Amino acid sequence: MFVHDTLAIVNRLLWSPPMILTLGGMGLYFSLKLRLLQVFRFPRALACVFRGDDGHGDVSHFASLCTALSATIGTGSVVGVSTAIVAGGPGALFWMWVMAFLGMATKYAEGFLAIKFRRVGEDGKIAGGPMHYIEMGTGIRWLAKIFAICGILAALLGMGTFAQVNSITMAASNFGIPKIATAIPLTLLVAVIICGGIRRIALLSGWVVPFMCAFHVIASLVILGIHFRDILPGLGLIVQGAFCPRSILGGSLGVGLLTVMQMGVSRGTYATEAGWGSAAIAAAAARTSTPSRQGLVCMTGVFFSTVICTMTGLVLIVTREQTNLFQTSLEGIALISQAFSANIGFAGRYVVNLGLIFFAFTTILGWNYYGEKCFQYLWGLERIAFYRILFVAMIALGPLLRLNTIFIVADICSGLMIIPNLIGLFLLRKLIIRESART
Repeated sequence: MFVHDTLAIVNRLLWSPPMILTLGGMGLYFSLKLRLLQVFRFPRALACVFRGDDGHGDVSHFASLCTALSATIGTGSVVGVSTAIVAGGPGALFWMWVMAFLGMATKYAEGFLAIKFRRVGEDGKIAGGPMHYIEMGTGIRWLAKIFAICGILAALLGMGTFAQVNSITMAASNFGIPKIATAIPLTLLVAVIICGGIRRIALLSGWVVPFMCAFHVIASLVILGIHFRDILPGLGLIVQGAFCPRSILGGSLGVGLLTVMQMGVSRGTYATEAGWGSAAIAAAAARTSTPSRQGLVCMTGVFFSTVICTMTGLVLIVTREQTNLFQTSLEGIALISQAFSANIGFAGRYVVNLGLIFFAFTTILGWNYYGEKCFQYLWGLERIAFYRILFVAMIALGPLLRLNTIFIVADICSGLMIIPNLIGLFLLRKLIIRESART
C-alpha cells in the first residue's frame, strides 16, 4: 500500500497542471503554425498511408503506421477509457478529444523529425526517433540519452509489459483460463516474434490491427444503434461533464474540473501517445524520402486511436444505467465487458475480451521494438540479447500487480519520456515549420 501511495503522489506531481498546459500548448502551437493541417491536410494524410514511395527504409508507410498503432491501440484505448470515465466522469472523454485534436499536430512534428534525422544502424536497419533527432538536430546528447533511458523504462515497466500482460490474463480469465496458463505461452510467443525485428512485427500488425479495429468499431456501432435515443443525451453529458462535473456526479464524489481534465489528458495522451515520441521510432523505418509525408501518416495514427477510444467511451455512457456506471465497483475490462454483453449477449463478451487480447499482444510487440531501439542507441547492437531476455522476463510479472498500480507506473514512465521529447520538439520547431511550408 505504501508503494502504491508513493507512486500515486509522484504521478500527481508529474501530471500536474504544468504538464497538461505544456502538452496542450505544444499541440496548439504546431496546430496554428502549421495552419491546422490536421483539418485541411487530413485527406492527403489518409492517401499517403496507402501510397508507395521511392525512398529508402525497412517497411512501407502502411506497415510503419500499423506498427505504431499496434503499440498505441491497447489497454489505453479500451481499458484506459473506462478508467478515465469512472474516475473523472463523462467529461473526461471531451478532454481526450481535445488532446487528440491538438496531438495530431504534435504527432506530425514527431514523424517529420523521425525521417529528417535518421541513420542506418549497425545491423543495416534504419534507426531513428527522438533520441536521434534530439542528438542530431540539437546537439544535446545527454538529453537524447535521457529520452532513451525513459523509453527503456516505459517498455520494461509500463506500456510494453505490465499493463498489457495484466489485461491479457484478465481477459483470458473471463473464459476460465488460469493466469499461469496464459502467461507461459504468451511469454514464449513474444520471445519468438521479437527476434524477427521490425519486419516481422510490422507484418503481424498489418493484419491484426486493422481487423481488430474494424471488429471493435462494428460491435460498438451495433450497441449505439440499440441505444440511438441515448446518443444525443450522452453527448450532452460529455460536454456538461467537461466543464461542470459536479452537476452530473455530485459534489460528494469529490470530482472537480481539474480531476476531469487530468484524467482526460493523461488517458488521452496514453491512448494516442502524442508528445511521447514513441511513434517516431516506428516512423523512422518507413520507406520514404519526404519527412512531411511521413509526418502526415503519423498524424492519422492519432485519429484512428481516437476512434477506438470514442467508440468505447460512448458505449459506456449510453449503457450507463445498465452498468450503473457512476456507482459500480467494476473497473477496466470487467466494466466494458458488462456493457457489451448486456446488449449483444455472449458475442459482446467475446468482442471485448478477444479484442483486448489481440490489442494488448500487438502493443507488447510494438513497445518491445521501441525499447530495443532505445537500448541499441545507448549500448549498441551487441548487447541487444540482454534487453530481449529482460523484456521477456518482465512479461511474467504483469499479472501480479494491481490494475491501478500498473496504470500509475505507466503514467510515470510516459511522463518521463514526454519531457525530453517536448524539449527537443521545441528546440526544432522552426525547422519543422520552415520545411513543412515548402511541401
